Formats: sequence, C-alpha cells, structure tokens
Amino acid sequence: MQIIHTIKELREWRKTAGRVAFVPTMGNLHEGHLALVREARKRADHVVVSIFVNRLQFGQGEDFDKYPRTLQQDADKLSAEGVSVVFAPDEKELYPNVEQRYNVEPPHLQNELCGKFRPGHFRGVATVVSKLFNIVEPDTACFGKKDYQQLAIIKGLVEDLNINVEIVPVDTGRASDGLALSSRNQYLSGQERAEAPRLYRELNIIADALREGNLAYAELEQAAVEQLSESGWSVDYVEIRRADNLNIAHAGDKNLVVLAAARLGTTRLIDNIEVSL
Repeated sequence: MQIIHTIKELREWRKTAGRVAFVPTMGNLHEGHLALVREARKRADHVVVSIFVNRLQFGQGEDFDKYPRTLQQDADKLSAEGVSVVFAPDEKELYPNVEQRYNVEPPHLQNELCGKFRPGHFRGVATVVSKLFNIVEPDTACFGKKDYQQLAIIKGLVEDLNINVEIVPVDTGRASDGLALSSRNQYLSGQERAEAPRLYRELNIIADALREGNLAYAELEQAAVEQLSESGWSVDYVEIRRADNLNIAHAGDKNLVVLAAARLGTTRLIDNIEVSL
C-alpha cells in the first residue's frame, strides 16, 4: 500500500491504475469506514482512501482543532483491508491559496436539517468532494448512509455537474447496542455512552408507528423530541422526510427516512432510519 501526499504523485499513479473505487474520509477510522472500504473492494481493481480533515466543513466553535489525527493507525487498518493508496494531503496541498476562492454551492437542502445548525457545512463538503473527485478520478465512490443528508447532496452534485462517478450508498455501521458508529463517539463519557443508543431507539419507535399506519408525522416527531429532552439530550431536530430527495414528507409517500440530530453533553450525534410503507 502506498501513502501519497501530493496531487502530482497521485495523478501519476492513477494513469495506470485501471478501475478505481474511492472512499473519502477525515481519518480516525472505525469499523464503519472499513465497511465502506470492503464495499469499494468489490467494485474495482484498486481502492483509494483519502484522509483529510477539511477545515471548510467545520463551523466556528466546532471541533476542527481537536478532531483526532491518527494517520499511522489508519494506514495500518487500511493496509490490512487491501487498500492500494492512502491519499493524505496536507492543507496547503489541497488549498494552495489558503482561502478557497471558488466553492461549490449546494441548493436549498444545505440549509435544512443539519445545515440549519451547521451553516456552510455542506458547502465545505461539496467543495472538498468535488476537488477529490477531480484529483482521484474514481469510477465509483462509497458513502455511508449515516450521513444521509451528505449522501443526498453528493448524489445531486454528481448529477448536476455531470461527474462521471457512480455513488454507492453503504448501510450505517452500528455497535451491538444500536449506536451508529462515529469518530465522535469517543468524546462521550461513560454515562453518555450508555445513554447514546436512545437516539436509535426513538427513531425505531417512529419507524414502527409509520409501518403500522400512523401518519401523524408532527406528533411522532414531537414525542421523540420530548423523550430525548427528558433524558438529558439537547435536540436539534427529529424529522420525517422523503427518502429519495429529503423533501418534506406527505401522506401517500411510500419511501421515507426518519432523521435526527441531538447533543449529549458537548457531543453531537446524528442518525436515521429508512422506512418503506
């Protein structure tokens, strides 16, 4: 496995690489990331994993400076999974002008759900993913469903900008108690970690109610917010949306997704469940 730090070297490697599958990450890899890698391996001759903590997608007061940088441990895990290349540029390599002068602006969806609470986040995601697609030129790229809104925005980006890459959604990796795997889970205290699976349980309660024919969306959402709040969570949102485009759900929609974001202490957790009626 090669660890490549420059765009020039990666492009030289890419010339003779054949079919490439790509997994973009910010590092500090866990089993959820490795599931993306395993899916990628099924689809190409080579897998490229990028490791880059992207300043553009962090807001003021968020955890950019303390986000874990664990390149050597990550590389060891990826080598064991048969990855061909780790692309680990430094900030100056990917943003040579210090400030990114041209940004990719997603549509209104970037200001809803998580975007309402993290202004500019999805602009930063769309910009760095566009840059990485241009550099790696992958045939396919794997993204986790845990970041459901991000996945929707990346799908739209590829469609609207005619980027020649197949986007492959991969199911959310979970701990044995249901908690969605996330690098930020390590910020949880012991007590908070024990409480954290409640988020997934509340989403399941809504999903079960929907499958049983309860279409009182607002009431279901509010009940979950109240349960979480009473248990010490600070809730950003719990919402039922259309799964295909994240538009507001209406009676008669058959494919839904229930999404939530909430904080335990200082740690912000997100999760979702797809529901077919």
